[in-house]
Amino acid sequence: MNLRKRKLLIFILLSGILLAGLYFVPPVHERAARRLEELSLRIAYQLNPPAKAIFVPTQQQLAAPQVRRIQAGITDEPLQADIKLTTGPSQTPEPSLTPTPAATPLPERVELEGVIYEDQHGSRRNYCAPANLSMALSYWGWKGDKYLVGPVVKPDNEDKNVMPYELEDYVHNDTGLGAVLRVGGDLNVLRRFIAAGYPVLVENGVYFHDLTGVVSWMGHYRVVNGYDDAAGTFITQDSFIGADHPVPYNEMLSAWRAFNYTYLVTYPPEKEAEVMQLLGPDADETANQQNAALIASNEIYGLSGIEQYFAWFNRGSSLAALQDYGGAAAAFDESFKIYPTIPEAERPWRMLWYQTGPYFAYYGIERYYDLLYLADSTLAAMQGDKNLEESYYWRGMARVSLGETQAAIEDFQTSLKYHPGFEPALYQLELLGANN
Repeated sequence: MNLRKRKLLIFILLSGILLAGLYFVPPVHERAARRLEELSLRIAYQLNPPAKAIFVPTQQQLAAPQVRRIQAGITDEPLQADIKLTTGPSQTPEPSLTPTPAATPLPERVELEGVIYEDQHGSRRNYCAPANLSMALSYWGWKGDKYLVGPVVKPDNEDKNVMPYELEDYVHNDTGLGAVLRVGGDLNVLRRFIAAGYPVLVENGVYFHDLTGVVSWMGHYRVVNGYDDAAGTFITQDSFIGADHPVPYNEMLSAWRAFNYTYLVTYPPEKEAEVMQLLGPDADETANQQNAALIASNEIYGLSGIEQYFAWFNRGSSLAALQDYGGAAAAFDESFKIYPTIPEAERPWRMLWYQTGPYFAYYGIERYYDLLYLADSTLAAMQGDKNLEESYYWRGMARVSLGETQAAIEDFQTSLKYHPGFEPALYQLELLGANN
């Protein structure tokens, strides 16, 4: 080897060592690692498009009587399963209703000042939930930020989703403020709370560019702090898009439908009575789920395509919350029948990242194989780390019921890996006499 080639080889080796060293410098590593992950996800997406993964229930005959009853005519009465496998009460308890708020005219335009905007970007990813909760709390003078909320509601930085109940728990346990979480909201609910001086955190389904570079459906929180009837828009603090982002009324309704019109209101403790009055009948949680099921029922036959899919799914979610697992499973079966007919680019393939009603329903009527296959399908459609603690937990529950104890233990342990301290998984491991 001549001197020139030797120098070139030495130069290449030294450059490689230098680049390798630079890669592990924290700011460089963070950016480079993210770029590499994005590239690997794009390759995985092209080789195995997640929207093509379709779950097909195989045990729906167990809930066939429920489907027939729904098709015969939907009412506001919760459906009860005709099979002995149903768990939960035989009759849904009658709620104690709070009087509906007086129909006082609302201002045509309201914009609440005092919400401190935060975006979800920065050194932590998937910080939509922490950023939005922080914004909602800032209105009441809370001094924290998304980096204070984040480690509590998502101990794993790569957790794909923070559930609404986790946000509610954070408010109750860590802020000194109150919070109420409900479903079945509508545009008047938003206007009524905003006019009374309460920003509202909502969960929407939106189409954004994801890490693969593809525009696809995902769940997204927003803080709604104003409305303008003349313009037909809400004023939102959107942690992904920007501050004071206008959302047309019809767009809000469509995006909100994907999450059963879920909303969270935060408030100082001394204002709790006023908040309950503003909720009216929905102050009672049982009545709220019954009302939401009725809303979904009324929407089912007036909608088509993806909107009808969401309506069936919403009915299932509310019936599952009412422990009518047979009726819920029937509704989810109908939603899964519609899913393959949705154009591939529009399919909400991340749905089970955010909502776990089908798991409760299938488990409740002992459809353990459907529960297993649904969890498998959800995890298989994920690119990168499959860190979704709920899916591992429910797959573990299916495996326990099917006698696959060791596999179940491994699933519960994986659930805890992605969500340290996840109580349902800890409880199951204790029952099985296993270490976490």
